Amino acid sequence: MESITRRLLTRCFGRPSGLLGRLGGRLMAHGNAATERHAVALAAPAEQDVVLVIGPGPGVGLAAAAERSAHVIGIDPSEVMRAMARRRCAPLITRGRLRLSPGTAARTGRPDASVDVVISVNNLQLWPDLPAALAELHRVLRPGGRLLLSAHEKWLPTDLPTLAATVQAAGFGSVHTSTWEPPTRMASTATLLSAVRT
Repeated sequence: MESITRRLLTRCFGRPSGLLGRLGGRLMAHGNAATERHAVALAAPAEQDVVLVIGPGPGVGLAAAAERSAHVIGIDPSEVMRAMARRRCAPLITRGRLRLSPGTAARTGRPDASVDVVISVNNLQLWPDLPAALAELHRVLRPGGRLLLSAHEKWLPTDLPTLAATVQAAGFGSVHTSTWEPPTRMASTATLLSAVRT
């Protein structure tokens, strides 16, 4: 049976909903902001790249991606998070640089080989089936497309070498891992993994 604590955390951060979800979104916007912007900078999307942002939450990283690329898609299973991201990114949506839709890492709703860059920050630990999600991201990325995953080190579902091996087994190459210290007190050490769809 799921504990009350687990249910509260899920409603705040895992699959945000209601008042707790909105509170979780505000905390995420502050605590994850530096890491999200750093991840977008590392992924380095170009203006013409199609960028898929998995679980953008309240939209900080989504906005950073849409300032670089004119073709950004954010998918999130939480309507609360999509609404927060819509408000934060309204000018970018109006300009046609960004769109939001429901989805998950394992069910993106995107066609085969239609994306140049995939970015995910601090939701990898919530994916119920990591191999299925990686297979889906491999499917939607074009050959040579880039994958950038980041998660709080303390929430990583496995160690970095095991994660790297799992990503490689999903058909990705040029897999590199590192850690990064965000410059804010609210954020903890971030793990980073970059890879290329071979």
